[in-house]
Amino acid sequence: MFDGSHVGISPLSGAVASSCRRRGRRLNVSSAAVPMPGPLTPYVDGFAAVLTAEGYAARTVTLYRQYVGQLSRWLEAHSLGADVLSEGVIEEFLVERHATGHQTRLRVGSFASLLAYLRDVGVIGSPEQVPAGEVDALLLRFAGYLTKEQGLAQPTVSLRVQLMRPFLVGLTEHGSLDLPSMTAEDVTTFIVAESQVRPASVPPTVTALRSLLRFLHVEGFISAGLTSAVPTASGRRLAGLPKALPAEQVAAMLATCDRDTAVGRRNLAILTLLARLGLRSGEVARLRLEHIDWRRGEIMITGKGSRHERLPLPGDAGSAIVAYLQDGRQAGAHREVFLCARGPYRPMSPDTVSNVAAAAARKAGLGIVRGHRLRHSAATAMLAAGGSLTEIGQVLRHQHTATTAIYAKVDIAGLRRVARPWPTPEAAA
Repeated sequence: MFDGSHVGISPLSGAVASSCRRRGRRLNVSSAAVPMPGPLTPYVDGFAAVLTAEGYAARTVTLYRQYVGQLSRWLEAHSLGADVLSEGVIEEFLVERHATGHQTRLRVGSFASLLAYLRDVGVIGSPEQVPAGEVDALLLRFAGYLTKEQGLAQPTVSLRVQLMRPFLVGLTEHGSLDLPSMTAEDVTTFIVAESQVRPASVPPTVTALRSLLRFLHVEGFISAGLTSAVPTASGRRLAGLPKALPAEQVAAMLATCDRDTAVGRRNLAILTLLARLGLRSGEVARLRLEHIDWRRGEIMITGKGSRHERLPLPGDAGSAIVAYLQDGRQAGAHREVFLCARGPYRPMSPDTVSNVAAAAARKAGLGIVRGHRLRHSAATAMLAAGGSLTEIGQVLRHQHTATTAIYAKVDIAGLRRVARPWPTPEAAA
């Protein structure tokens, strides 16, 4: 494993590691039973415990108990069991409830947490995904093909489905999807139009369209393979320069975090991981408590394609995480390290993690900066510290060396060493 010593990544100190190993929290949730008639009675205490664990205020949990009690009595009055509960049934309950003069008007979404809990404990089944039309039905099958046959990760599947919706909608005439009449001209026209409107999205659109056409051919929707009709997108992945921040600007972002508040301690830990290890926002969001090996000073990262890799945990990043865990993170059932600052205390999403970087940049007066910008900053900082492109690729977990090669463009000292003098002696003679 790459130990990080060549690029200034020092392991956790013994004091920090010991502090974290000693730390432990327990969830103490009161589950005092509340008399309630109806089929939901066996589940109300467990549901309330989940709400409490997710950070809902005690008053809010009490209100949910009341609403669940009303729903349970309504189910009993209509001779319905808990196993039939669905959004549609709740909508019928709310119609009658509002008709009886209840001042608090609830919505179906108010019971989303209850339905999720009942699904988790196996009382009701998962809702079926019903396509809205032919395009949605086809995209649903396409998503299944990408997942099961191609083995693609969910974010990739979602992106390809999203990119192909306009193409399929364009083939719809008079409310019907006419796939057998698709021609090579339809394919090229779509890509050409996309290049004029959204040129940056052309490469992933080309890839998605080829996948869709292969799927349609394999499944018998079209008789001829049309993948050859898809134009080749120009490869300009390494045309630009990585947009890194200088060290003083990264320090300015870290300085915006108020270490006297729980949010500030959390944000400092997040920004330090982004800036020191170049983690992706999604990798920070997926970091779990058991992924941190305090004794060895390592963390396990779940990267693209659900790959697991170990990295050294820098001392400053480890200290920031310790401060957040000891005095900032809400105790609860979630194992993810970073939770939302307000109840319900659920794990942060990748977008929320990236927004932490954006907010810090605004406070530091740096304009628009997203989480991935700090990844570039980490790479260039390692390069400046004497790290090789191979070592940087290991830290950033690039699958291909060509992906790391772009950072050679910002290695000014290295470029000077290989640059030939100009004009050459022959030209000057």
